[in-house]
Amino acid sequence: MFKGRHFDRSVILLCIRWYLAYNLSLRNLEEMMAERGISVDHATIHRWVIRYSPELLKRFNSRKRVVTSSWHIDETYIKVRGRWMYLYRAIDSNGDTIEFWFSERRNLTAAKQFLRKALKRHGRPERIVIDGSQTNRKAILSCDTADRLQNRSQRDLKPIRIRQSADLNNRIERDHRAIKRRVRPMMGFKSTSSARTLLGGIEMVHMMRKGQAKYACTQQPSLAEQFERLAA
Repeated sequence: MFKGRHFDRSVILLCIRWYLAYNLSLRNLEEMMAERGISVDHATIHRWVIRYSPELLKRFNSRKRVVTSSWHIDETYIKVRGRWMYLYRAIDSNGDTIEFWFSERRNLTAAKQFLRKALKRHGRPERIVIDGSQTNRKAILSCDTADRLQNRSQRDLKPIRIRQSADLNNRIERDHRAIKRRVRPMMGFKSTSSARTLLGGIEMVHMMRKGQAKYACTQQPSLAEQFERLAA
C-alpha cells in the first residue's frame, strides 16, 4: 500500500490517523512530527490523507458488520469554500453507521442517489425513520417502488415502512455531532473533492470507534490497531 514512499509506513499511518481522529491541524502535525525528529511538510501530510483515506475506507467497508433493518436517515450541513453543502447520513437501530453521501445540493435527486447507494450495499430495510422532510419521503417511496419493480426473486417484497418523527430521529441528529466536531476546526473545506475524501475518512474513524468492523465483535481493538490491520 505504501510501496515507494520516502517515509516509513508507520509515520504515514500515524499522521493519517491523528488528522482524521483528532482536532489537529496539518501544521500541528508538522510540529508534532518535528518534535519526534521527523521532518515532514504539512502539505505532504495532506497528500497522504487524500491519497490513502479512500483505500482505507474501502478496506474497512469490506469488513463491516451487517446493519439492522431499522434505519434513521437525515442530512447535515458542511461548509465548502464558504458555501453550504450537504452530508446525507443513515444509522441503524443500534446507532451503527449505514451509509453516507456528500452532495453539493439538497434535493430529491441527491436524496435518491444516497438511498440507492445504501440499498445496493445493505439491502432493503423494513423501516426508515425520517424527520418532517417531504423530499426524503418522496425519495424513499421512489426508490422503494423501483426496487420492487426490479425484483427478480420468488418472494414478494413488502413496502418499506416510513415513520416521520422529529423526536425519533434525534438519534441521528446526535450522531451527526461526532462528524461536525472534527469538521469544525478545519474551518471549511477548500474543494468539493477534498471534502468528500476527508469526510469519508472521518466517517471511517467514527465507525471504528463504534466497533463496527467484524473483527471488533470479539475484541475491542484500538484505532491504531485497526489502522494497522487495514493497511496490512
